[in-house]
Amino acid sequence: MREKKQLRVLKIIKEHVINNKKEYVIIFLIFVIGIFSGVFFVNHLQETPKTEITNYLNQFIEKFKGLESINSIELLKNSIIQNIGLAIVIWFFGTTVIGIPIVFAIILYRGFCLGYTIALCITIMGLGKGISFVLITLLLQNILFIPAILALGVSGIKLYQSIMKDKTKENVKIEILRHTIFSIIMLIILLVASMIEIFMSVNILKLLIKYF
Repeated sequence: MREKKQLRVLKIIKEHVINNKKEYVIIFLIFVIGIFSGVFFVNHLQETPKTEITNYLNQFIEKFKGLESINSIELLKNSIIQNIGLAIVIWFFGTTVIGIPIVFAIILYRGFCLGYTIALCITIMGLGKGISFVLITLLLQNILFIPAILALGVSGIKLYQSIMKDKTKENVKIEILRHTIFSIIMLIILLVASMIEIFMSVNILKLLIKYF
């Protein structure tokens, strides 16, 4: 029974992606452009700010090594607040016709942050340690986080397209409701990503931080 439910969920997700493949390609390309922009930015940093960032990262690692315990609840609360805020912002601007460029900008910025972080870690720590650090700190939660924010962006595009096709009051209400329900589902996924980040990634980093 459980396997049937899982297969059904996977089937629904697959159909959703296929039915909206054009929108997903657009959002994904924007995200990838953001990643490359972040990498490009790091590669062209001046020596002074790069040195300051290197010192900050080294201080963070040394401080993390010295921690005897981690306040997981406080970290989880901060992560949840950030993800709820992100979901609300994307949902809100996705419900407005003029807000779609802002949704694109948010997706671009998230890609930039990811690319910036990856490039910075590799530049400062070297290829081997940098990739290891990125995998430990970013991989697990981003397996859920990235698809969720991309799906939120796609939902905003679909809402915009639907309203442009049919501007009747009834259709606008239905489409906004559909967008809202979908956004709530994505928010739940983002909250799960927060829990993975704090209870798995942070604890794994705590175990392996001595190697950095």
